[in-house]
Amino acid sequence: MAEESAAGPSVPDRLRRWGRLTWRRAKVRLRVLARAWRRSLRVRVSVTTVAVGLVALLTLGAALSGQVRDSLYDARVDEVLTDAAVRADVAQSAFDSSNAARQQDVQQLINDIVGSLEITSGAEGVLLLRSPDQPSQFPEVSPDDLRPLIDDDLREAVREESLQMWQPVGIPSGGRTNPGVVIGTPVTLPIAGEHELYFVYSFAEEQATLDLVQRVLLVGAVALVLLLLVMAWYLTKQVLSPVQQAAKTAGRLADGMLDERMEVRGVDELAVLARSFNEMAQSIQDQIERLAHLSRMQQQFVSDVSHELRTPLTTIRMASEVLNTARSEFGPTEARSAELLATQLDRFESLLADLLEISRFDAGAATLEVEETDARVVVERVIDIVEPLAEQHGSSILRVLPSDPVQVDMDSRRIERVLRNLLVNAVEHGEGEPIDVQMAADRRAVSVVVRDHGIGMTPTEAERVFDRFWRADPARRRTLGGTGLGLAISLEDARLHGGTLEAWGSPGEGAAFRLTLPLRAGLTVREHPLDLRPHREDVEPEVPRDPAGPHALPDDFMAEVSE
Repeated sequence: MAEESAAGPSVPDRLRRWGRLTWRRAKVRLRVLARAWRRSLRVRVSVTTVAVGLVALLTLGAALSGQVRDSLYDARVDEVLTDAAVRADVAQSAFDSSNAARQQDVQQLINDIVGSLEITSGAEGVLLLRSPDQPSQFPEVSPDDLRPLIDDDLREAVREESLQMWQPVGIPSGGRTNPGVVIGTPVTLPIAGEHELYFVYSFAEEQATLDLVQRVLLVGAVALVLLLLVMAWYLTKQVLSPVQQAAKTAGRLADGMLDERMEVRGVDELAVLARSFNEMAQSIQDQIERLAHLSRMQQQFVSDVSHELRTPLTTIRMASEVLNTARSEFGPTEARSAELLATQLDRFESLLADLLEISRFDAGAATLEVEETDARVVVERVIDIVEPLAEQHGSSILRVLPSDPVQVDMDSRRIERVLRNLLVNAVEHGEGEPIDVQMAADRRAVSVVVRDHGIGMTPTEAERVFDRFWRADPARRRTLGGTGLGLAISLEDARLHGGTLEAWGSPGEGAAFRLTLPLRAGLTVREHPLDLRPHREDVEPEVPRDPAGPHALPDDFMAEVSE
């Protein structure tokens, strides 16, 4: 074993390695061919056309070759049968007219007649065999190379039928076997009695003719297959080139290059397709430009209105503060009105601020002030801010945070706003149940999941929850003074960081929001460290609550819901 290892791998090992390497290369080639078959219509059409044409040509070639072979064979068989019959009659006439009376004379007669037949008949050879019941002293002519062609069945048929009989045989010639036939006829010799005369005819010329025809058909088939391949490739190129051009143009249109158009050539169907595509592209460009113009006007209008309202709002705010400060001097009705005016002005200012923020996102003017920050500190700070509000609504905030710092490149102000919106939303819809805040990170991203156990929402509502001013239940009033733009702004903030914000909900089980951010600016989120949907074992069964319990809803809250 030591000598074998020192000498290198054995022959079986090298063969196995070669076989594995060959198999891997074959699999790679097969995958490449399969990929080309799936992705290229031109390849599929060309291969299918060639395959169908090849099958048709093979079928036609086989039929033509068979007909030519049968025609040559039948014609040659009829010719040699006639020739053999004539030569046999000539030989029998010569035997009948002979007056040979001695064995030597008969032998000389046989040699003369057989030699003459070999010259005049065109046969490959002539054999004269005595019948088995004749004495062995009578001669016979039987060349060694042709004698094995005469089998016992043919001889028996010749003797029994006393007629001309024949059978096909293969004649050895120069290392190959040519087709041929053996024709046997009974003859009667003077003194010697019954003998059998056999003619061996070769079909070598007919076989050569057939081989030539088959070669011509093969060359023609190969030429036609190549012509079919070239024609299929050319025709598919003519048909698919406009389609490929349309696909490229559509891709450029999708990338925002609205001036791209297809090249129109001629007046055929493909030219009609190109013109129709260009008309469609022009219509889409007009619509997009019109919508973009309207969007810019709308954004400018919102921005202008928001800015223009700042000055009168400041004046109203100052007057409201004066009234609100002096409300103790008013009657109950006037004091309540002053308080409501101050409250609604606060909400109006928040709405204006949100509208200005949305207009910045729409105009693409929103920017990030990125700095490396511990995400745990941001989450803890937001929880501390929202926790008193949660306690007022009977909810507690349960936090599960990593023990180690999680450094993230982010705009702390925007992320705090996102988390504050999610927590306030959970408090508003949590119905006094605990709120879970979970955070986890991996090497690329960090996720924060905020989940409540309140009324929940359907999958359809979860898809629309980030729409502007959208509410699942329009009859339900906001109890915490939201503007209806908080989640929409939060989604834009997450996207601005290259992250994601997703929602999940189930009626009666609550709702969950997952914010995922890349750890470093410029990275993309591929996987989420936390699951959005809770596991079934994490969903607590619904149990009746005591209205007087610690999580009972306030009476005024129930009144607002009923309203």
